[in-house]
Amino acid sequence: MIVIRVALPVPLRQHFDYLVAKHLVPAVGCRVLVPFGSRQLVGIVWQVAPDNSFAINKLKTVINVIDQQPVLPPLLRNLLSFAAEYYHYPLGEVLISALPALLREGRNLADYQPLAYRLTPAGKILESSVLRRAKQQHALWQALQQSDLTESMLLQQFSRAILNQLLKKELVAAYPVPPVPFAAPDSLAKGLQLTPNQALAVTAINQAKGRFERFLIEGVTGSGKTEVYLQCIAGLLMTQQQVLVIVPEIGLTPQTLARFQARFDLPILCWHSALTDSERLHCWQQAATGAAAIIIGTRSALFLPFMKLGLIIIDEEHDQSLKQQDGFSYHARDLAIKRAALEHCPIVLGSATPSLESLYNADSQRFIHLDLPDRATGHKLPQFKLVDLKQQVLQFGLADISLAHIRKQLSLGQQVMLFLNRRGFAPALSCQECGWLTECHRCSAFTTYHKQSRQLICHHCGASKAIPRQCGDCGSTQLIPLGQGTEQLEQNLQTLFPDTAITRLDRDSTRRKGALHSALDDIHSPGARLIVGTQMLAKGHHFPNVSLVVIVDVDGALYSSDFRAPEQLAQLLTQVAGRAGRGGSQGTVLLQTQYPEHSLLQDIIQNGYAAFARSALLERKHTQLPPYQYLALFRAEAHDTNHCQQWLTQLADLVHNMPQLQLLGPIPSPLERRAGKYRWQLQLYSINRTVLHNALDTLLAQLLSWPLTRKVKWQLDVDPIDLS
Repeated sequence: MIVIRVALPVPLRQHFDYLVAKHLVPAVGCRVLVPFGSRQLVGIVWQVAPDNSFAINKLKTVINVIDQQPVLPPLLRNLLSFAAEYYHYPLGEVLISALPALLREGRNLADYQPLAYRLTPAGKILESSVLRRAKQQHALWQALQQSDLTESMLLQQFSRAILNQLLKKELVAAYPVPPVPFAAPDSLAKGLQLTPNQALAVTAINQAKGRFERFLIEGVTGSGKTEVYLQCIAGLLMTQQQVLVIVPEIGLTPQTLARFQARFDLPILCWHSALTDSERLHCWQQAATGAAAIIIGTRSALFLPFMKLGLIIIDEEHDQSLKQQDGFSYHARDLAIKRAALEHCPIVLGSATPSLESLYNADSQRFIHLDLPDRATGHKLPQFKLVDLKQQVLQFGLADISLAHIRKQLSLGQQVMLFLNRRGFAPALSCQECGWLTECHRCSAFTTYHKQSRQLICHHCGASKAIPRQCGDCGSTQLIPLGQGTEQLEQNLQTLFPDTAITRLDRDSTRRKGALHSALDDIHSPGARLIVGTQMLAKGHHFPNVSLVVIVDVDGALYSSDFRAPEQLAQLLTQVAGRAGRGGSQGTVLLQTQYPEHSLLQDIIQNGYAAFARSALLERKHTQLPPYQYLALFRAEAHDTNHCQQWLTQLADLVHNMPQLQLLGPIPSPLERRAGKYRWQLQLYSINRTVLHNALDTLLAQLLSWPLTRKVKWQLDVDPIDLS
């Protein structure tokens, strides 16, 4: 028997030793099924025959060796080990989280071999007239007469139901086909004519092929960053190198995929949470075997195994969605840079509104800064206009001047986008007699009124309940919506513009499968149209028919305790404004506000994001906030608020003995109560990253033994983005 060391998906910062028969010893990176208490867990072999193992008679035996070959190759293990160490998270949970769900469950990879389909002998001699009435079946039968089709190729043209009909009739049979690396194309479609700045960016990135280099493309909205990506990718595909493109949200994958497929006739796959478990495993296999040329995915695509990765692209690198908030709180942008270093390939970060961290790295010469200051079409950037709500008559939350602009653009056959970052019908219901508001009984927040589903829903914990018939305090039945959400705005616009098509884009309207594709198709159809949406509309989308953007309400984001709030608001305003005027004449952006004199609004409108970002960096430097200091955040949750405070106070007492750390807290979180638990936080700052991480190691080693640790749910977030 041989001892192997296994990393298990448990919240313990240690490995576990097991015995395995000598002739079954798995390689490092393989999965094994092992006993753990009363459970059986799938773990990853991390070490074979360790020197410091326990006595053999105290060890349990492995139940099953699942893999013959490692599912986590050495490079990916190095990346995940670094991530576990940097974010101070249990290695076993990090390793398992990088695998598709079916592999986490211990399924055998051989059972999910990609399939191809061919005609059976009966299918080959079938008379064509037999399937004449079943047109789709007949079309698939004809396609298979020409050649066998892989499952992915077949399902691009035909539905699985059609395939199943032919399988049932025994006219078609499936057979396994091991994936093979994609073949280099003989030629590629010619790209668009580049501007001088685009050409410089493409040249700089192409010169870095085969070595690690970090590029930051700061390009205004519509500057052609995607075309730069495409032309950099083209040369890599000719040498059979793979490309990873990470986008922040699922909503951006359809149009990105369409743009890439139109340019490259090669296997291009998507990776995101809306895929089925089988689809995700298929994508994982295609990347690992080199069969996929390009993978376009959300943040977890970072952990896919690639055979020959030649370039990593992070689009909208500033976006908060790239940071995992719960559990393993990694930042995909930062880990992607580490992966590029391990792969010895360049990485490109692109955004119209780069994060202050990336701009700081560019100023410090860590990143090569590439600037695209003009739109690729030569059209001017949209013009901002402030609408002072204090001096306007409002109709359904829209000022008269805003309505006049909307009517004018619609009469010209143009599209108008209205941005309101609140979904639902109204933020709350209010009693007209006593002022009572509908609150979540589990959170320090109000419940949002969703008229369509006739529910009150908390957007923090997800709790829902039926709409009350009377006030919870005085018993009055006079309950009215307070404030406005996208659902109500859509209804009001239908009243104001009954003959105009309206499309709403938010998480509620795109929940059904295919709803997002359908909405985007509607928007791209010609003719006057009103588009209502939340931040799903804010970035990445190309709507050439939108000539006017109305930001309905920005005031709620102007005053915040979070030091990142001005940066995030400036990014949001710039990104939303960038949807206007992309297809023709200069666009217009109307910004409705009660505070037109606010310094942030004036700075963005008068000077643009680039100037704002430089002044914001200077402010961060004077106040010694990130990126000029490194930040780690301890969060504590418990049903008893005193437990949170006492636990963090105990932690703070240890930090007081570490003179190189600065401390803020313990303080209640801005959202003090969520899902029935009270929330507190402790912020740790240090000028030196190594000092901070050494201190975190010391703190973690001690706090695990405290009796109070068992009474609170705690989390350590390194380089946090969300301080709520």
